[in-house]
Amino acid sequence: MSLETVKLTGKPVVEYLRGNIKARVAELKERNIVPTILIIRVGNKEDDVFYERSILKNCSLLGIEGRVNELPKNVLMEELTKIIEDANDDNSIHGIMMFRPLPEHLNQKEILEKMNPKKDIDGMTPVSLEKIFEGDDSGFSPCTPKAVIEMLKYYDIPLQGSNVVVAGRSLVVGKPLAMLLLKENATVTICHSKTKNMSSITSNADIVVAAIGKAKFMNEEYFTESSIVIDVGVNDDGNGKICGDVDYDNTFGKVKALSPPTGGVGTITTTILLEQAVKACEMMASCFSEV
Repeated sequence: MSLETVKLTGKPVVEYLRGNIKARVAELKERNIVPTILIIRVGNKEDDVFYERSILKNCSLLGIEGRVNELPKNVLMEELTKIIEDANDDNSIHGIMMFRPLPEHLNQKEILEKMNPKKDIDGMTPVSLEKIFEGDDSGFSPCTPKAVIEMLKYYDIPLQGSNVVVAGRSLVVGKPLAMLLLKENATVTICHSKTKNMSSITSNADIVVAAIGKAKFMNEEYFTESSIVIDVGVNDDGNGKICGDVDYDNTFGKVKALSPPTGGVGTITTTILLEQAVKACEMMASCFSEV
């Protein structure tokens, strides 16, 4: 028997968030302040260029200035470090976003440590992650975990007291998402690719977030009719098409709610990045007004 599964799409969430961002940008512009981000891209990866265009397009829609510093793949450590340090000191730049992973000859950890956490709108630096684990709202979260939270809140899915399983333990999604969920008073279990009998754990959860990085890893056996499933996986299905960590076609109609592999959480992440840029701008403006 097929259920009427609720399709958790990202578009209405984005529209809601954009309304809030536009209002805040307008307030800043009344004070002659234009929120500005610097995008640092090393090399010319197709995925990075595509995402960069998406960011710039959204900047234009929201009244945010987007600058790009495109660097050759063989850029020296000293050159990239200087660009980061100059951006830290430039009061006209409120947020910094750098594509990762960097080429192997660059020490990514050392470079991220150079970045001003107050401008780290992509939640890349150790200080940003530390603040998430401390529950400190003054920091910035990696965008995908925050996008998951915003999606759940938009669709009025209760988090307080809910049993949530996060399948994935990366520093980009799984671990910070678990901390954000705990802050919302959810009861959180983290699973990963080495978890035994994962389906017995996920099938007992109210909400399951699939972030394990394996194409169509989860099917209907991992869920029940009351499961709410958020899929953040982005994989190639082997035929050149994007698929998630959940076997969408197998699972839709058998759970309470499910986000699609395209048009789901991924559509929200860019808006989160720019919301955090506005937040960084507001924080900087507040500091200057107090001086």
